[in-house]
Amino acid sequence: MWHEWSLGGVLVSPFLPAAVLALALTFGLRALLRAAGLGRWIWHEALFDCALFVCVLGVVVAVLFRL
Repeated sequence: MWHEWSLGGVLVSPFLPAAVLALALTFGLRALLRAAGLGRWIWHEALFDCALFVCVLGVVVAVLFRL
């Protein structure tokens, strides 16, 4: 079971590093999509970015926390 980390007396959820990792992976995937020319097929970029982040976050949490 994962427990909170204490950093200077502040409890940090283990979900926070997973979210930061997912955000970094999302930025990388978006850069790859733009470089491959697939970015022009995205209708609503903000909605796509949000959906991509949620999908990547789900994968990261499933891998890190073995759900």
